[in-house]
Amino acid sequence: MLIDKKLQNSFINVTSRAALAAYFLIGKKDKIGADKAAVDAMRNELNKIEMNGKIVIGEGELDEAPMLHIGENIGTKNGPKLDIAVDPLEGTNFVANNLPGALSVIAVANKSNLFGAPETYMSKISANCSEPNVVDLDFSVKKNIYNLAEFKNQKPKNLTACILDRPRHKEIINELKRLEVKLKLISDGDVSGALMIVDKKYSVDLFLGIGGGPEGVLAAAALDAYDCHFQGRLLFNTDKEKDRAKKMGISDLKKKYELNEIISGDSIFCATGITTGDLVSGIKVNDNKFTSETLITHKSSGLKKIIKNEQII
Repeated sequence: MLIDKKLQNSFINVTSRAALAAYFLIGKKDKIGADKAAVDAMRNELNKIEMNGKIVIGEGELDEAPMLHIGENIGTKNGPKLDIAVDPLEGTNFVANNLPGALSVIAVANKSNLFGAPETYMSKISANCSEPNVVDLDFSVKKNIYNLAEFKNQKPKNLTACILDRPRHKEIINELKRLEVKLKLISDGDVSGALMIVDKKYSVDLFLGIGGGPEGVLAAAALDAYDCHFQGRLLFNTDKEKDRAKKMGISDLKKKYELNEIISGDSIFCATGITTGDLVSGIKVNDNKFTSETLITHKSSGLKKIIKNEQII
């Protein structure tokens, strides 16, 4: 079933209002307060939409998050049945410290078409190519780079790989250096990192590494409208994490998920800037009005664009 194009503006408004709420706490050194403001605003706007929505990626379990928790029903309860993944504030540190790149993010798919990843880590890889067996989670870094270089008719030294700058990625980063691959290290933000592979201005060829499982789902959703390759595999550090995954219906804990197993069918994705970053500009306030920039994709309509909006606060 296709998601009604009329809902595009509704979801742009959701992330724009969440972004505005976080905007007022930029540079205030209050990560928790900024996140709560974004969550409250997002939930308020979601509940105005004519839909029967369910949170599958949210702020945690019911006992961890009173609002936008996993399994929460949102919307007016009338309208299409939709699965929703949210990150009201991606980059809490960015807002708290007035740094670039904070986003408010939402992904929407029809019921049962969006993977509900547990709160654990995910190994992921994505590239701007749809051909199978070019890059793969089961390949070595060297094989992935050589395959991708051959596919693009380039030398490895002309490729750029984007990866989170974390100690856990030391071996991957060192291998990329040995292969003379150009590095783009990012401090946070799986979604913005993944989207760099589809925007020519960044010249990023590969996004890889380990990040959050829920963030991995949002990254996959961000790429769903593009002709891209994405794979993810959940990583578990404790028995408690494994038990939680099993309770969520995940039986194969070592499964490698393809993009269409994470999100399928029609989808809408929105990312609104809070602080100006690589992807979109941040919120700007002038008297009683604010301006926002939102990247929106709608798979069935082919929409992939940045929309600038001015609204009354």
